[in-house]
Amino acid sequence: MPLTKLIYKPGINKESTSYSTEGGWYDGDKVRFRMGFPEKIGGWVKRSSFTYQGSAVDIKPFIALDGTYYNGVGTNLKYYIDEGGVYNDITPIRVTTAAGDVTFAATDGSSTLVVSNTAHGALEQDFVTFSDAVSLGGNITADVLNQEYQIVSIIDEDSYEVVAKDTDGNTVTANSSDTGNGGSNTVGAYQINTGLATSVVGTGWGAGAWSRGAWGSAASLLVQGRILRLWSADTFGEDLIINPRNGGIYYWDKTTSSDPFGRAVAISDLPGADATTPTIAKQVLVSDNSRHVIAFGCDPLDDIGTQDPLLIRFSEQEDVTTWLPTALNTAGDLRIGSGSEIICAVETRQQILVFTEISVHVMQYLGPPFTFGIEQISGTINIIGPNAAIAVDDRVFWMGLEDFYLYNGQITKIPCSVRSYVFDDFNDYQAEKVFAALNSSFGEVTWFYPSASSDNIDRYVTFNYMDNVWTVGTMSRTAWVDRGVNKNPLAAAPDGYLYEHEVGQDDGSTTPATPIEAYIESSQIDIGDGDNFAFIRRLIPDITFVNSDSSEPSLNFIVKTRNFPGGNYLHSDSSAITRTATVPVEQFTEQAHIRLRGRSFAIRLESDQLGVMWRLGHPRLEIRQDGRR
Repeated sequence: MPLTKLIYKPGINKESTSYSTEGGWYDGDKVRFRMGFPEKIGGWVKRSSFTYQGSAVDIKPFIALDGTYYNGVGTNLKYYIDEGGVYNDITPIRVTTAAGDVTFAATDGSSTLVVSNTAHGALEQDFVTFSDAVSLGGNITADVLNQEYQIVSIIDEDSYEVVAKDTDGNTVTANSSDTGNGGSNTVGAYQINTGLATSVVGTGWGAGAWSRGAWGSAASLLVQGRILRLWSADTFGEDLIINPRNGGIYYWDKTTSSDPFGRAVAISDLPGADATTPTIAKQVLVSDNSRHVIAFGCDPLDDIGTQDPLLIRFSEQEDVTTWLPTALNTAGDLRIGSGSEIICAVETRQQILVFTEISVHVMQYLGPPFTFGIEQISGTINIIGPNAAIAVDDRVFWMGLEDFYLYNGQITKIPCSVRSYVFDDFNDYQAEKVFAALNSSFGEVTWFYPSASSDNIDRYVTFNYMDNVWTVGTMSRTAWVDRGVNKNPLAAAPDGYLYEHEVGQDDGSTTPATPIEAYIESSQIDIGDGDNFAFIRRLIPDITFVNSDSSEPSLNFIVKTRNFPGGNYLHSDSSAITRTATVPVEQFTEQAHIRLRGRSFAIRLESDQLGVMWRLGHPRLEIRQDGRR
């Protein structure tokens, strides 16, 4: 009998039914398309055995003038400089108390210490480092007190609680001799307030906009005050400028801070900073073309400390401390006229795209005397979150509230074959967690997002901008940066590790590594219009296992049939396709004999073996018409 070659359209298509998308792929996980053919994605390994505290939301790689490689890592709790896999804490200090402002109280048999400090301004989970304290008289020694602590609960505006520990991190319990207060010289150095790892939703009367929802229904909104912690960061030479969203702007100087690693300081506290230096912003970046530091959604020069969410300010060229515009410098400001706040800004090679919740603007360097100009290019386009856009050369891709978009001189909506799958199963309350990731080696932009049943990122959707195809899958990542400074893409995971991606073929989050479970499943195919039954009796696979680490890689090739589009798959037959040799040419299972009957059929490839990499070609099936009964 003649063989039927199976040629499928590349990309996953879930916008219609499995039957109506005949000749395509309907589902998959951990697969990508390259040159039109599906293949399993690469594996990942831990960058190092060290972990960071909190949930990482930003990674900024850079190289110092001495050739040292760094990664700035911002979490909801801290900011680190990663050098060689070691995380150095450079979180800025919010305030340092005067000697004696801090006292302690211990209770016999308890490990909880009550810390008193008038108007401390701290939040639960904040960090404070105590120094110059003396022993309380018993187990709570000076060594126990004089170290960094994380606040476990706030009692009131003048006191809070920490859990006593020794220098190895082990809990220490007070005894009856711990009656002192730490002495009269104790100093507390408070790090900037921490942020949330997950947006918190509040409910009740007054929550949300007036008339939002039906009468009598519960309202909900993101609780104001403490917000999801996001960071922006950019390099200024070999130094780093960092900004927690809606927080201060800080500077880490490599020359003065690297040995040992010192903390970042507010740019307004740098030597020579003028009185108009901004103290709060939604985002900062350094213009690659003109070397201006740009603050988005910052405080105006005549009202420092009061945030204007639509204001853009830029410093003097090549100067992080001069922000007061004069006739002799290029500092200045611009204000966007539409929307209520700047969501984010994304720099391309020639321009900066600035997004509000309802509009998109192009900001461009003009040179003196105006320095920068800004123009609105759309008043009807939205973006789903501050990290949902990414630049690829002179193009910008982003996720909107219900669609995906591309800017390449003009804004276009990207046709998406998995649009409903993504947006119909999406946690709107955690939308700010969405981030765009570039994997330039494969021409992919990926958006990691939380599904409706999860408060954390658990899925991804990928657009291959070279082949114009989409894939979907499951994966928990919180930040990502493309290869460049780092040899491979680098991603942050909820377990506190950074992972190098496209390394090996397995999941390196466990020891030993575990297989990546990958699969892809086709839509249904029938003979003619499905009037007749088909009888399938033989499979001729077309697979390559090139780059597999396993000496005998294999995958399962499943063919399954059903009689009606809405019915269950009634029969299936699976065959393990295994590589048998690599020289003189790659050899694998030649054919598999199967016996299946139905009006339509689908194929599925799945792998769960260590060290396996596979790519599908054009398999063939021996099919014959089998009548209507």
